[in-house]
This record gives sequence, structure tokens and C-alpha cells, in this order.
Amino acid sequence: MRIGLIGTGRIGTFHSMALQRHPEVDSLVVADADAGRAAKLAARIGAASVPSVDDVFTGGGFTGGGFTGSGTGGGRSGGGRTGPVDAVVITAATSAHAELIGRAARAGLPVFCEKPIALDLPGTLAALREVESAGTVLQLGFQRRFDAGYVAAREAVRSGRLGRLHTVRAITADPAPPPAAYLPLSGGLYRDCLVHDFDMLRWVTGREVTEVYATGSDAGPAMFREADDVDTAAAVLTLDDGTLATATATRCNGAGYDVRMELAGEDDQIAVGLDDRTPLSSVEPAGPPPPEKPWPGFLERFTPAYEAELAAFIDVVRGERANPCDGREALAALRIAEACELSRRERRAVRLSEVDGG
Repeated sequence: MRIGLIGTGRIGTFHSMALQRHPEVDSLVVADADAGRAAKLAARIGAASVPSVDDVFTGGGFTGGGFTGSGTGGGRSGGGRTGPVDAVVITAATSAHAELIGRAARAGLPVFCEKPIALDLPGTLAALREVESAGTVLQLGFQRRFDAGYVAAREAVRSGRLGRLHTVRAITADPAPPPAAYLPLSGGLYRDCLVHDFDMLRWVTGREVTEVYATGSDAGPAMFREADDVDTAAAVLTLDDGTLATATATRCNGAGYDVRMELAGEDDQIAVGLDDRTPLSSVEPAGPPPPEKPWPGFLERFTPAYEAELAAFIDVVRGERANPCDGREALAALRIAEACELSRRERRAVRLSEVDGG
């Protein structure tokens, strides 16, 4: 199987190495708006590179990695290839996602795309229409669906082990703010960060959010105020069965990278993300010691999950499993984020029925 990867920044580099190791990927082609960066990555990992993103779709300009033409046959998986690549992985800048998804759909190519599809609902819906019209595959990169802790929590809820679920608490805390230039492009804390928690809230509980009340603070670094964003946010969410959830996030958690979910039922309660690397210290005399090596960032915390989601995508392309996270799932999480942003700005509760795309 030959995979084309578009975008060779931090997450693109990480994904390229995982794909290069996968036994079903016998050829990896990388591209970037910065052709030099793509060429350097290709040389380092033994992949092919192309001078432009267009070449992933046309087959022009391939260098390195043993590429000799558009080829026939689908690599180790057998099967046929009608174009230069069998599938596309999109890890480019967020602003390019929707266009690249549409282009891949028109070419009949399965796509794995890092979240989000787009930073707004119209762009997201337009991209989904293209995918649905073409009848192609779009898998979104909500990697927490492949994290062992979240998987176990989902099984605990669905099995009835917790009894009636009444409270969920979700936390995402970054150890340091991103570069100032990233903030205006991020979509804001709800769309960029808490959207993962919103996806997990739906996926773990199997319920839908009906109403949110959200607030935020920009009392931290000035760059958040300049970007009309917040560095810390909190939301109360009501699910369709009456379960109450809270979701909090911050860009300024100096103790380390902290991602957790607590689920409380009438019979038991459990926690995701609570281990000897959780950046949380107890002040109780008999409490556990502080972590010696707290999680420094999302790549370290979720390495196995990132690898598992790409392995799942390859299985989807090979026709061996159903899509574990299609575009409509991403739309549902984005609608919750949109409702939270509206709530924060208007200082009121917002029902999900007020948000387009339902």
C-alpha cells in the first residue's frame, strides 16, 4: 500500500514515522507547502518526497523511497491502484484541511485527517458533502478513542458497572501556551482543545449533549486577549439522559500535560488518565508522592493511541473494518464547541438545537 502524507510539521513527522513502520505500508510519499522540509523528512525516514502537494494527486515529481512511477497493485495488501497513492493522510495546516479533503474525495481516495475538518460549520459541512457525494472514506484524528484508558471507561459505562451515570468531569491542561502566531489560526480553546473532550463525552457515554453553559478567562498572557481567545475555559454540559458533565481546559498548566476524565455512577466511579505520570500532587499526609516524570505533552501521553488510529485507518482502507470516526462524528464535537463559544460570548445557556448542522 502506498500512502501520501501531506504536512510535515510536528504531528506530520510523528505520523510519517508510524506509517513507515507499519507492515502494510510499503511506500510512503510526503509533501508539504515547504518542499525542502518534506525532502528532509523523506531522506531521514527513507520515504519518497514530492515538490508540491499537487504531486501527491498527480504522481509528478516523486523522488526517493524507491518510487518509479504511478504503479499498479496495492503494495503488500495486493489489489489495484488507479492513481499515484492508495490513500491520503492530511496533517497540514488547519486552514488547508477542507480543501484537501475535498480534493481527495474527488480523486476517490480514502482520507485520514487530523482534526478539525474546518474551523467553522459551513466549511465542515461543505467538506462532508463532498465526501458523501463521492462515497469515499474520511476518518478523523480523534486519537483518544484509541487510548486504553478511554476504551476501558467506555466499556465500564456501557456494561453498567457504574450503575446510573450521573456526573462526568473532563480535564485537558497544556503545560505551556502555544506560539502567539498559532492562536488566531487555532479556532479558540473550545474548538482546538476541548473538542477532544466533547468527542470523548459522546463516545464514552453514548449520549448526546443537549445544552451547555460555558465561560472563559483571558487573565493569563496578553497574547490571548490580542487573539480574542481565552487561556482557561470551563463548561457545564447537560446530556440527553440528564447526566451532568463539566469540561475544563487551560493552556497554562505548569505542572505538565494533564488529560483526565472522571465518571461517577450510583454504584462506582472511575478515572481515566490517573497514573504515576499524572501531573498532580496530593497534599494529604498519607497521599501518593508527586510524579517523578510527569507527562510533558500530547505526543508522549498518546503515542500508542496515535499509532493505533493510523493502524485502524489502514485496516479501513483494506476493507477490514468499519470507519471508527467518520466526519459526522467530528461535526458533532464541533457543534458542541460552537455552542460553548456562543455561550461564552453571550453569557447564557445555549441549546445544541440553536447550532447549525444537527
